[in-house]
Amino acid sequence: MKLNYHVYGTGKPIVLVHGWAMHSGIWGGFAQQLAHSHRVICVDLPGHGQSIALQPFELAAISAALARTLADEAACWLGWSLGATVALDFVGRYPDRVSSLMLLSGNPCFCRSPVTTLTAAWPAMNDQVLQQFAEQLRDNSQATLLRFLALQVLGSDHYKKVLAELKQATTAFPPPDAATLAGGLAILKQADLRVLLADLAIPVMAILGGRDTLVPVAVGEAMQQIQPLLQVQVLDKAAHAPFLSHPEAVLALVRDFLDNT
Repeated sequence: MKLNYHVYGTGKPIVLVHGWAMHSGIWGGFAQQLAHSHRVICVDLPGHGQSIALQPFELAAISAALARTLADEAACWLGWSLGATVALDFVGRYPDRVSSLMLLSGNPCFCRSPVTTLTAAWPAMNDQVLQQFAEQLRDNSQATLLRFLALQVLGSDHYKKVLAELKQATTAFPPPDAATLAGGLAILKQADLRVLLADLAIPVMAILGGRDTLVPVAVGEAMQQIQPLLQVQVLDKAAHAPFLSHPEAVLALVRDFLDNT
């Protein structure tokens, strides 16, 4: 099985991985702008956009599909939200294929967790929220998707503009099937890749929104505690989709990171 993807521009490669219920088209103008200076690869995750579904929708199978689809070369990987979890998992399984990593509104453990030998209590999302999404998804998938979109823009300076772009993206292609959506939520609820992050030996940066209600900005400091070399950049007025609300600021951070790694 191979996935649908698009390539824009020339130069140093960067792979963009979208978030839950989205597809590669969400990168839109952001990818086009980045392509002025770099080769940008935008891929549809299994069951999203124009990629066929994969069951079960689990990290090992997703990473394997990405490895089969994309060129066997070292590239920077940038993952947004669920895409950050996928990108981090990919580098753990295919380290020679990733030269550097960027987590955009993402983190290695999406839900809160108690104190462990690795970290103090993890400042992340309450897993009950994801459980509610999973339950509501079975009853009304469209309403659940709209609620999730609203949470992504909550607190953003440009919430109307960003919400409109997110809604437009979700209607460009049929939405993922229920099993794929549920699988994505299960990954967000269950995946814990903190040990993997702690062991990374490549440049890694996290870009966080100061008003993000899904990935609290405090997780940046928690990530640095387990991976001291991690660079953290916070966009104070951004929420969960900073590449849509503050594209120029994110572009500048991405280009600078690529040029110096």
